[in-house]
Amino acid sequence: VQLQASGGGLVQAGGSLTLSCTASGRSISTYGMGWFRQAPGKEREFVANDWNSGRTYADSVKGRFTISRDNGKNAVYLQMNSLKPEDTAVYYCAAGTVPYLYVFWGQGTQVTVSS
Repeated sequence: VQLQASGGGLVQAGGSLTLSCTASGRSISTYGMGWFRQAPGKEREFVANDWNSGRTYADSVKGRFTISRDNGKNAVYLQMNSLKPEDTAVYYCAAGTVPYLYVFWGQGTQVTVSS
């Protein structure tokens, strides 16, 4: 599976962005999908995922971010609302077949939130 993330950009605090992750090579319908992010000088961290068992979110984004997927378009999305400067990071999408084990990763898209 090849993953292509897009939709990042510069937004003011309180604003919204929607990230997209388009897959090619295989259908994502049988894959668990996740979003992760990495801020400068920090380790990559979990943001949200969507597995057969349901959707989960990091505490830091719960209530503000929503993960969704469209298997017909072979894509997964991350709707981000009420953005904060601490959300600034490179955001990556990932796919896996074993719960919470991601083996395919996209190239990342930069999100910058100004205060």
